Amino acid sequence: MISGKIGMKPMKLQYFEPAENSNEGWEGMSLPIGCGYLGANVFGRYDTERIQVTENSLANPYGPGSAEPGRPPANREGLNSFAEIEIEFGHKNVTGYRRELSLDSAVVSVSYSSDGVYFAREYFASYPDKVLVIRLTCSEKGRLDFTLRVKVPYVKDYLTVPGDGKGKSGKSVAEENRIVISGKMHWYGINFEGQTAVIPVGGKLISENDANGENGIIRVTGADEAVMITAVGTNYVMDEKVFLADREHKTDKNSYPHEKVSRYLRLAMNKDYDTLRSDHIKDHSEYFSRVSIDLGGVYRPDVATDELLNAYREGNKDRYLEELVFQYGRYLLIASSREGCLPANLQGIWNMYESAPWSAGYWHNINQQMNYWPAFNTNLTEMFKSYCDYNEAFRKAAQINADNYLEQTGAEGTEESGKGKNGWTIGTGAWPYSISGASVNSHSGPGTGAFTSILFYDYYDFTGDREILEKHAYPALYGMAEFLSKCLKKTDGIYLAQHSASPEQRHNGKYYQTVGCAFDQQMIYENHKLTLKCAELLGREDDPLIPVLKEQIDKLDPVQIGESGQIKEYREEKKYGEIGEYQHRHISQLVGLYPGTLINSETPEWLEAAKVSLRERGDGSTGWSICHRLCAWARTGDGEHSYSVFERLLKTRLLGNLWDTHPPFQIDGNFGATAGVAEMLLQSHEGYIRPIAALPAEWQTGSYRGLTARGGFEIGADFESGKLLRLYVKSKAGNRFRLRTKEKLSKAVNSAGKAINFTVSDNTAEMLTLPGESYTLYF
Repeated sequence: MISGKIGMKPMKLQYFEPAENSNEGWEGMSLPIGCGYLGANVFGRYDTERIQVTENSLANPYGPGSAEPGRPPANREGLNSFAEIEIEFGHKNVTGYRRELSLDSAVVSVSYSSDGVYFAREYFASYPDKVLVIRLTCSEKGRLDFTLRVKVPYVKDYLTVPGDGKGKSGKSVAEENRIVISGKMHWYGINFEGQTAVIPVGGKLISENDANGENGIIRVTGADEAVMITAVGTNYVMDEKVFLADREHKTDKNSYPHEKVSRYLRLAMNKDYDTLRSDHIKDHSEYFSRVSIDLGGVYRPDVATDELLNAYREGNKDRYLEELVFQYGRYLLIASSREGCLPANLQGIWNMYESAPWSAGYWHNINQQMNYWPAFNTNLTEMFKSYCDYNEAFRKAAQINADNYLEQTGAEGTEESGKGKNGWTIGTGAWPYSISGASVNSHSGPGTGAFTSILFYDYYDFTGDREILEKHAYPALYGMAEFLSKCLKKTDGIYLAQHSASPEQRHNGKYYQTVGCAFDQQMIYENHKLTLKCAELLGREDDPLIPVLKEQIDKLDPVQIGESGQIKEYREEKKYGEIGEYQHRHISQLVGLYPGTLINSETPEWLEAAKVSLRERGDGSTGWSICHRLCAWARTGDGEHSYSVFERLLKTRLLGNLWDTHPPFQIDGNFGATAGVAEMLLQSHEGYIRPIAALPAEWQTGSYRGLTARGGFEIGADFESGKLLRLYVKSKAGNRFRLRTKEKLSKAVNSAGKAINFTVSDNTAEMLTLPGESYTLYF
């Protein structure tokens, strides 16, 4: 951690009433906790508490179906809710109620008094122990009474149509001091199990089942306190087989998670509560505490978070709420994307429905990429490991998709290279059991693959870790370049994607198919550029594809300016908006601005044209698309417009628990907001570091610590009246540090206080750094 830590104020979501026991209560007011292995939503109710549990592999295939009232169409299949935990207290006459989620500790707490007794609970999902933990206490010995039920939701023979094979079986059985739920999702043969153990202190515990030996309950009476521990699992294994095999062989139907779940529970039960809690907080804090931010916000323990949000909507801006939204995205990523688990999906790791909205899939025409933007610039690169593992597990299936696409399009040179030697690609959709491939009929072009592969370069660039470069970044980029280089056809001296589409853009009511649209050309350019850069860094310039990329890259013509002064979305477009929806939610013609880097301050004509396109596209849209606009405006350096877009998100697209809504709830907007705020405070995409790059008037004085920059640097800054005062730098990889600021650098010292030499040329300061060393720069 770099020196000068700030932000000692607590980061909390807090409320003075429980969440409603309804779909709306789950989506808008329940509090999410998670550890990668499971996610849980805590309602905090005092009559009958509800904790809904999700496990990301418990899914049916995605497909069309009728819409539920108030839900999006085609949402009848996909991720399924794992369990419903109910704890019946029957408390009445409640006073002093408080419910909160501490982002600092990742612990939810609920407290209140009922009939003169003070009751308190704590909940957390532990990554080290792979379990959900709940502790119940009361102020008087022997006054804790409750009944526990754990239910398997949505048990039925079929999902949509009788005989569709997408049913779910399951039962709940009480066994001594635990309730075991088990069953099967039929389509893929997913065997699942969950165990909840109850450990009371004092009192009496009775377990009961009905006449059929099912529907188990545990009753506890007269206890002083109690701890509940829940472990879950399925027979899902994330490897290439699950993506290559047919439906009948994606899972081992004779494999059951009982031993695994029992082991998780047994090991957790061998620890006392304080140890479980401290191990959890230590793990979470290792990541969350890396970044602090102070924009002048003041924590007020007497104001509920939804009240802050409602006041903000009415024009009462609150800096603490803005800080909270930034940190909430980091919290959610840590909770939903951990190594060894499935990555964060469209809903992270939280879903209460029989079928999650849009299946809770991994949608690759922006949503999945946006999930991981804050992993890189807010010091959470380890959270990308789960997606890296997932992507590499489906890579062979993605190679088959590349072969099929190129065969379908009649691309030249594919027969000579042979099957499995045409790189890899991904279409828009992906799930735990399958991926889609690029298609000439898709609403998103082949640039979708590069939109994905460039994440792997950021994985390297923000860490400076050469092992990541060699083992993950270069193979991903090179394989994608093998595919994309064959998607191009030379026309009038320019290489164009022959089957091209700007994601989800329609014209005259139909998805618009074309040649060489900006989205595809820009993403192909970015992938080519980064592949060549990796080859140079690794001394791999003799690799056979490199000459091809060198020949193609300068003939991609990725950015064209139209008659309206706009970045053209389509080559055939003249004036802005004459093709497609004028204010479409996607800004796909600007992916070269963000997350790409080819549109920047060194290309001022393109940068101005990007602003034209952004203004014409408009700021108002769905949650995630507002956040892409936020990131793009930050890249232009316009702090005022960036802030106005961020403000719009808070006013129009956040629910009471600060989840982003499309609507409905989608987590990508939370992640995009965090990445966008970080981009306003620090940029590093032009070959040098630029602190407070898009600072608005609202944030003229403040500080931050621990944001990350390309080259493997952690950065902190103090600024006042819009001017940089001090910069704190930690060099992870020992790379040359390059800095561009409006202020003149006057002095640089290392961690021992020794002055460090630096040079200044063309408004850019440079200095050598040592791996692991920290520096303070004064202005």
